[in-house]
Amino acid sequence: MDAPSGMPTANPEYGANALIVCDNVVRIYQVGQIEVQALQGLDLLVDPGEMIAIIGASGSGKSTLLNVLSGLDVPTAGRAHVAGRDLLRMSAAERLDYRRHVVGFIWQQTSRNLLPYLTAAENVALPMSFAGVRANDRRARTAGLLDAMGMGAKANRRPGELSGGEQQRVAIAVALANRPRVLFADEPTGELDSATGNEVFAALRAANTELGTTVVIVTHDAEVSGQVQRTVAIRDGRTSSETLRRTLLDETGASSLVAEEFAVLDRAGRLQLPADFRASLGLKHRVRLELESDHVGVWPGESEKKAENKQGGER
Repeated sequence: MDAPSGMPTANPEYGANALIVCDNVVRIYQVGQIEVQALQGLDLLVDPGEMIAIIGASGSGKSTLLNVLSGLDVPTAGRAHVAGRDLLRMSAAERLDYRRHVVGFIWQQTSRNLLPYLTAAENVALPMSFAGVRANDRRARTAGLLDAMGMGAKANRRPGELSGGEQQRVAIAVALANRPRVLFADEPTGELDSATGNEVFAALRAANTELGTTVVIVTHDAEVSGQVQRTVAIRDGRTSSETLRRTLLDETGASSLVAEEFAVLDRAGRLQLPADFRASLGLKHRVRLELESDHVGVWPGESEKKAENKQGGER
């Protein structure tokens, strides 16, 4: 029913159409007498069908974020939803169902992804057994996934008989067994050489493009993060920037990849300026802002400028 004429219409909820919604997410750990804020009001939206990479220095919060979204950890505050599931309010039974049916997860360490005494096919079939899938359907799904990952010919081999890259491709098939909405991968190429890593990334891309699964990859590998359409950088527990990539065609039909990096303005209006920008302009403590017709100017505060000039005169 439409709102009466002249009445304001309600704004849609933040992330109303997104598959993954992080709204001011906070995660605080207690380590002895020290309180560690791993996530400090992080905002993130991921649409259905996206394939994104999350990057950041050690301690930036990216692995904590992945653990929260995959159901391995619980946020301290904020709002975190995946496929309509509220990650802050799930019961233990709901969390188990979420991890079994809604999300799939791939660890960096290949040994954590597969049971060594089962064959590749048995590893893939195992999650479906727990989910109560019928034997005929399990066999068909297992064969189809291993074929999609290029591992159909090695279905009867155990992990110890497979290379690291082959183990990771089987692990992707395991993670996809129960048709999850989202596949999370924590440094999936971290223990592999470049060529093998490319094969694993191709398998992740197949999961996204051929099976329609949303894929979120945490990585330090610039080659991996450069192959997705969107890379999200996390710094100090918040999203700091996003790099968007698109393919352009010139008048001759030749294609080129264009990447643009954007700073992220979060829902509270906070913006993280890159360290080299701050250093170049001497931006610290207080800064001056000025609203122009099409941009916002940022300058060092007067006291900071005077201090800088004084230091320059004493040299």
